[in-house]
Amino acid sequence: MSGHSKWSSIRHKKGATDAKRGKLFSKLIKEITVAARMGGGDLASNSRLRAAIQAAKNENMPKDNIERAVKRGTGELEGVNYEEAVYEGYGPGGAAVFIESLSDNKNRAVADIRHILSKAGGNLGANGCVAWMFEKKGYIVVENKAVDEEVLMEVAIDAGAEDVREDNSNYEIITAVQDFEQVKDAIEKQSIPCIVAEITMFPQSTVNLQGKEAEQMIRLMETLEDCDDVQKVYTNADIPEELMGG
Repeated sequence: MSGHSKWSSIRHKKGATDAKRGKLFSKLIKEITVAARMGGGDLASNSRLRAAIQAAKNENMPKDNIERAVKRGTGELEGVNYEEAVYEGYGPGGAAVFIESLSDNKNRAVADIRHILSKAGGNLGANGCVAWMFEKKGYIVVENKAVDEEVLMEVAIDAGAEDVREDNSNYEIITAVQDFEQVKDAIEKQSIPCIVAEITMFPQSTVNLQGKEAEQMIRLMETLEDCDDVQKVYTNADIPEELMGG
């Protein structure tokens, strides 16, 4: 699972300093809008909307932006109709790539994603070609200076976490999807700040990439994440730490 945690931590670091903050806000607003459209605007009964709003708050999105996105989703305000889609394929070295998209133009989205993969030496595959390699999990990251490991482990495991482990300067907590919210709530009730808290896709096995292929894979992931129609990208590529920038 190390490949996943590296991508998550790098996204978090980029988010704190990125000049492309507007692009990040745009993706968060799309997710809030779609979550509200599909499950309604009531936070108590819409867990996807709760998670989307929390992610926006974690990035310091203004409250007005969040409220407008919810209202566009529920139909109280006019808005763009985004469609969800998943695309699967392969990158350099045969590494699997799993892409979640929200777009107002599916034809444009698939064309752009196919072009990005092809330019990186990869290709778009049929639905289902790599999905079986990934498993949906809850993923929470806490800085190790924020809490004693034994305290965090006791809180998380008691709340239903599957695993707690150390990775560089962070602790990672893995949960089943259905236990994610109660584990996150239990951690936050102890005034332990979470720097990442999301439902994500973990590769069940990884492909080790080195040298040129590893560098190509990093560029591919960054280009895909920069695409307006792409919400999230996952890979089973395992990249050397020094190439990942930390």
